[in-house]
Amino acid sequence: MGEYTLTVFSKSGEKLLDEKFTAQNNEEAKAIGQQQLEEKGFSEYTHRCVSPEAKLVLFHR
Repeated sequence: MGEYTLTVFSKSGEKLLDEKFTAQNNEEAKAIGQQQLEEKGFSEYTHRCVSPEAKLVLFHR
């Protein structure tokens, strides 16, 4: 299990969301991140999900 960070930004660069969650691996974290983005209405905003090793798991600009 690892702790992943999901961050969403507005067009002006303001942080709209900065949440941590746990997942078994990068694939599970990507699925959880996408689900959270859809539920909160942020799927079309600039976002990233970073692994505990600081690797990008999910990114949209």
